[in-house]
Amino acid sequence: MFKKLKGKILKSPVGNKSGMEMVQVAILIAIAVIIGLIFKTEITSFVNDTFDSLQDF
Repeated sequence: MFKKLKGKILKSPVGNKSGMEMVQVAILIAIAVIIGLIFKTEITSFVNDTFDSLQDF
């Protein structure tokens, strides 16, 4: 009986791939937000320059 229970416990977390995918997506979003915060001034100046050049047409 212990062997059956042990096998089920060990298979459960490994077989749950959708949970791992959600963790990966959360990590990627966190990395994107951190990069955005680090380069906030550069991104803002790039967007402002782009819109200024579009208004000159």
